[in-house]
Amino acid sequence: MADKRKLAVVAVGGNALIRERGKESLPDQYEAVCITMPYIVDMIQNGWDVIVTHGNGPQVGFILRRSELSIGEVHPIPLDYAGSNTQGSIGYMFQTSLQNEFKKRGMNNQAVTVVTETLVDKNDPAFKNPSKPIGSFMDEKTALQHRDKDGWVVMEDAGRGWRRVVASPMPIKILQQDAILSLVGAGFTVVGVGGGGIPVIENAKGEIEGVEAVIDKDLASALFASSIGADSFIIATEVEKVAINFNKPNVQWLDTLSIADAKKYLAEGQFGKGSMEPKIKAILYFLERGGKKALVTNPDNMLKALRGETGTHFS
Repeated sequence: MADKRKLAVVAVGGNALIRERGKESLPDQYEAVCITMPYIVDMIQNGWDVIVTHGNGPQVGFILRRSELSIGEVHPIPLDYAGSNTQGSIGYMFQTSLQNEFKKRGMNNQAVTVVTETLVDKNDPAFKNPSKPIGSFMDEKTALQHRDKDGWVVMEDAGRGWRRVVASPMPIKILQQDAILSLVGAGFTVVGVGGGGIPVIENAKGEIEGVEAVIDKDLASALFASSIGADSFIIATEVEKVAINFNKPNVQWLDTLSIADAKKYLAEGQFGKGSMEPKIKAILYFLERGGKKALVTNPDNMLKALRGETGTHFS
């Protein structure tokens, strides 16, 4: 009997799509995707079933900016629809790149994208205190006009201008989880939980309803990975390992990181709020929900990291 294949959830960071400023067009993004996807195929050839999740922050921002510029010409795009649009477009890029790589290597595998909804609590405190900036910067006058006309919550952002802010509630359940697992069981490589999933609530009738919110993609990926019993949860980012004292002369790159030490370093502010901190919090969430193995590394080192040769391993 053949050995049972191992299951990994790989959360791909934004660098998989936009590797440098000025190269943000859709062809540029696809070119960047084609750099990352071969490393996913390496894993598949080495006995792993892989579910790929991804971020969508810049892409949602582009959609919202287009929507702002075309006000008065076409209808605006609600945030949940913007999320679903990016799941489709990014999934299209990922699955096309994967399938081309499969063909290049003479593999019969197929990739598929699942438009994924993530259930959140309609009473989550985040809805009463929106704090996640989205979209473009505005002057104060424009921001207040949107507030009064469109009902936006707006805030001044660190002296750089005004921005819209929305809720970032905790994910509760990945609604297409069983469908994704069925596809994996049938041999597909699945792209799902894009951008943390489309945020939905259950309304008073028990129906699913989209909401104006964003979900942390690493946290949603961690919830998903723990819920399906993944053998490994990998956050693929720009760096080979996690560091403390990052960008300082006494930088220390970490091969392993215990839950206790990770919490200590978080409390010390060792990890950047917009970069490594949410990744570390997501991994702790995964492990504390019964997750098995978790690691952080860059895409080209994922296979080596799974063999224990590099990356930061959490325990």
